[in-house]
Amino acid sequence: MKKKIFYSIIIFLISFKLHSLEVTLTQGTIKPTPIAVTNFYSKDDKEVKIGKNISMVISDNLERSGLFKPIEKKAFIQDEESLSNQPRFEDWKIIKAQHLIAGKIYKKNEKISVEFRLYDVFSQKQLLGKKYETSEKNWRRVSHIISDAIFERITGEGGYFDTRVVYVAETGPKESKQKRLAIMDQDQANHRFLTDGSYLVLTPRFSPNSQKITYMSYMTRNSPRVYIFDIETGHQEIVGEFPGMTFAPRFSPDGKKIIMSYADPDVGNSEIYILDLVTRISSRITNSSAIDVSASFSPDGKKIVFNSDRSGRRHLYVAESDGKNLKRISRERGSYYTPVWSPRGDMIAFTKQEGGQFYIGVMETDGSNERMIAKSFHVEGPTWAPNGRYLLYFKEERTAEDGSGGESSLYSIDLTGYNERKIITPLGGSDPAWSPLMH
Repeated sequence: MKKKIFYSIIIFLISFKLHSLEVTLTQGTIKPTPIAVTNFYSKDDKEVKIGKNISMVISDNLERSGLFKPIEKKAFIQDEESLSNQPRFEDWKIIKAQHLIAGKIYKKNEKISVEFRLYDVFSQKQLLGKKYETSEKNWRRVSHIISDAIFERITGEGGYFDTRVVYVAETGPKESKQKRLAIMDQDQANHRFLTDGSYLVLTPRFSPNSQKITYMSYMTRNSPRVYIFDIETGHQEIVGEFPGMTFAPRFSPDGKKIIMSYADPDVGNSEIYILDLVTRISSRITNSSAIDVSASFSPDGKKIVFNSDRSGRRHLYVAESDGKNLKRISRERGSYYTPVWSPRGDMIAFTKQEGGQFYIGVMETDGSNERMIAKSFHVEGPTWAPNGRYLLYFKEERTAEDGSGGESSLYSIDLTGYNERKIITPLGGSDPAWSPLMH
């Protein structure tokens, strides 16, 4: 049964224009904005605890974004009870808070009512106010939804906190790793396994408009299958069994098609195909003696990007979604892999190998302004946050013993190439995929 949050929203006051936080998407550091996130006030002891938890999740979300620096609560002068009536802005100016978040929580008809307000301390104005009513168990979801509202109001960009990440959890020796599908909230909470490890799973990818994933599985060594898994219902279906080696299925923007590559025995090499999920009819998109793999749709569904060795080395190519008007966009040295189009439509992320080093890079959709934002002995598999500002990928560090790779771990980074953070998971992890917003 799909989980739903029923909430009402009250806008208290947004009658003026705020100069949004200036955010640069080129290389360089961003000085985080000091922000005070207070505990949400309640007269009931049980709701007090929930209010503190909500405040903590919001604070952690904003801090991880790299754009905000939550001020330690011990520095606060005004208490939550008086703040719930009216801020004393001078008390918050003293501790150099630029923004202030205050909230209330109370029980209402077997549900909790969560109210928050966002203030600009220096202009002494309220920027945003909303109220949500939901069941008590949904307090964490409400925290993420509030975080998204705050992030969007201050930065002018869409939020990304009310999302999930699916990935391949790995355990066991390098030669025979057990690989399971796992899912968690973007802040690593609510972690669970989706498959039991009895068969190999690879390359999970979220639908851009639903909580469904497509992935590859090998029930036997020579039997690659493509599945669709509905995370909310647990329903799983086989899309099809494909001959030869199959690569990286990925949804179209409307969720009605899957683009993938496989080696048809009648063709020989790997070509790109689009499979209609209603008719189950596949159309071949590329026609070359080269190996064409790892295709990704543009957000409007009109174009695709993929990598191919048709020029000798692996390069990135863009074409219309029917394969016409093919154009190579990568221009630099090295070999390019795993391209993925940004949800904004303005950039393409990719993996690059050059000189014994792996990189995560981004470029504009015509191949211009290529730059590397992460590197290691082995990094691979970028996936975009739904706001197009952050990326997840996996990294394998070189081991000290023999110089080979060790356990894989997930990492996040923003488009400045800074604010790289390791994502803590119970087991090793690879092939992450970021969900769309759930609200």
